[in-house]
Amino acid sequence: MAKQKRKTKKTTESDSAYFLKLVLFFILGTFWVRLVNIQIGPFEHLSLPAGLLIGLVFASHEHFQIDRKVEFAILLGATFISFYLPVGITI
Repeated sequence: MAKQKRKTKKTTESDSAYFLKLVLFFILGTFWVRLVNIQIGPFEHLSLPAGLLIGLVFASHEHFQIDRKVEFAILLGATFISFYLPVGITI
């Protein structure tokens, strides 16, 4: 009998899927939970980067390490930019 070769399935991602994933990570990085009129020490307002924390969990399960590093950079950039913008949930 002839030897049968096993076909390995390559996991490739289309460019549009990769770009969509980066856009979703950017949007996720802009989500903040802003707690207004809550006195914690000398601070009257408290802002928590909820989207960054959720995005880090999603990005840590990424298959390719290079993609993971790019996603971390996108998340951090979006979080720092959106800190000064009035985006997020205000409670």
